[in-house]
Amino acid sequence: MTIEQIIGLILALLVMSIGAVGSLLPAIPGVPLVLVAAIGHRWYFGLHSASNWVLAVLTGLVVLSLLVDYLGSALGAKKLGASWRGVVGSMVGLIVGVFFGFPGLILGPFVGAALFELAGGRDWVVSTRAGVGAILGMLLGSLGKLVCCFTMMALFTMSTIANSKPASLGQRATGFLACLAQ
Repeated sequence: MTIEQIIGLILALLVMSIGAVGSLLPAIPGVPLVLVAAIGHRWYFGLHSASNWVLAVLTGLVVLSLLVDYLGSALGAKKLGASWRGVVGSMVGLIVGVFFGFPGLILGPFVGAALFELAGGRDWVVSTRAGVGAILGMLLGSLGKLVCCFTMMALFTMSTIANSKPASLGQRATGFLACLAQ
């Protein structure tokens, strides 16, 4: 790899790391940012970046992570005994919670699932259990997004290194001499 390619890979991985953090925080687009960094790297370095197949797999992982994210709360509520009302409530709560920042994203699915269950005539204990399931599902969904991010970063790195153009002998010698000078 040339010095330019190494710096480009480091910068892309830095942006991807921000995306990985964003998969847990509401203000950063997360997984799509990882894909944007990979596409930007490919745009700049051309064939010496991730392959088209890897970019297609990364796109598929973005779609998968979005599904995991949106369905996590609903499936978590359903696993802990929510009716269809609780599942719908958790999704509505998540959407409404977006407008209230981080606390809204945590409490939104819980409140939505619990309120929709209470409105459906279920008792407080069952409604609360559905809300807890919504939160647990959301947390598992976030963990799934984080796994998708790290998988994307690993695939991108391996493909980029495999496709990088080798440094010329002069560049290798210069890099080696620079290391010795330090």
